[in-house]
Amino acid sequence: MKIFISFLIMLAFTSASSQDKQVFTKITEGEQLIYLLASPSIKGDISLEETINSRRSRRSFLGDGVTDIHLSQILWSAYGVTRPSTNPQVRGGLRSAPSAGARYPLEIYAVVGNIPGIEPGVYKYEAPQHRIVRLIAKDVRKELTSAALNQKMVQDAPFSVFYSAVYSRITDRYGDRGRERYVCMDLGHSAQNVYLQAEALKLGTCAIGAFNDEMVTAVMQLPQNEVPLYIMPIGKPK
Repeated sequence: MKIFISFLIMLAFTSASSQDKQVFTKITEGEQLIYLLASPSIKGDISLEETINSRRSRRSFLGDGVTDIHLSQILWSAYGVTRPSTNPQVRGGLRSAPSAGARYPLEIYAVVGNIPGIEPGVYKYEAPQHRIVRLIAKDVRKELTSAALNQKMVQDAPFSVFYSAVYSRITDRYGDRGRERYVCMDLGHSAQNVYLQAEALKLGTCAIGAFNDEMVTAVMQLPQNEVPLYIMPIGKPK
C-alpha cells in the first residue's frame, strides 16, 4: 500500500512538472524569430458544460503564471487547423472556429509580454504550421494599453490575443454582407472559443473592442489591408 501511494505521489509530481516544461521549438530563419508551438491537447479536465457555466469576462490579472503550453492551446482554440487541406480556398485546412464559406478572413496575433522562454514582442499566428513568427521585437503592451483607451488589463496580462480582418477574403464572394455580417460572426465564433479555453485552463480574458483604430494599427504595425477588431488579454485572474 505504501509503495502504491508513493507511486501516485511521484506520478502527480511528474505530471505537474511536465505542465511547466517548455515544449516549444525556437528557430531562426534569417533575422526572423519563430516558435514552433506544442501540439494542442484535444482532451481536458473540465466538461464543456462546466466551462460554459463558469465563463465570465475577467478584467484583473496577475502579471505571471502563463506558460507556452497555455499560449499554444489558446491560439489553437482561436483559429487552429483541425483538418488539414491542400485546397487553397481554406488556407491550410478547416479550423477550430467556423467561417462563412471557409474563407477565414481573420488574422491572429499574440502580443507577448511575460511568458517564460518566449521573447517579448508581437507575433503572428500561422495556423497551418501551428507556430508564431515575431514581427515586432519589443514589448508593446504599454503602447497598446494607451491605444485601448488606457484599459490597464492589456498591460497587466502576460499576453493578449489580437484579431484583425482581411475583408477582401470574404467580400470577393459575399460582397457587403461579408463585411457587415460574416466577419463579425467569424470573430464571435473564434473569440468565444478563446473565452472557453481560457476558462478551462483556469485563466481569464475579456474581449476589448473599445480602442482607437489608428493608434492600434500603428502600434501593431498592421498592413494596409488589415482592420483591427479585438484585443483579448489573457492571464491568471487575481
